[in-house]
Amino acid sequence: MTNAEKLFWIKVLHTIIWAFFAGLVFYILYAGLVDQVTTFTYVAIGFVLLEAATLLVFSWKCPLTIVAERYSAPVADNFDIFLPEWLARHNKSIFTTLFVIGLLLVGWRTWF
Repeated sequence: MTNAEKLFWIKVLHTIIWAFFAGLVFYILYAGLVDQVTTFTYVAIGFVLLEAATLLVFSWKCPLTIVAERYSAPVADNFDIFLPEWLARHNKSIFTTLFVIGLLLVGWRTWF
């Protein structure tokens, strides 16, 4: 398999994992907004926190980005994922903000 093919499959996997976590963040936000906090909401929060811990361990870089760098020099923020460059560039700040808002809403719905 060529480096370009390897990078393509890394991008596919990275995009699928990103979509999973983005979906979890939106679910947490939705659950807090509509007061539908369930056990699944807390499981979703746990998964997102696990992802945050993983990013922290790897100096705020996704491990798949590190693998992708073996097959291509990063020339754009989206070199390792099938996202628009602006979204790849601001991904962490956008989804961290949405996650924190979701956490606050879930906390509000849970304790008040």
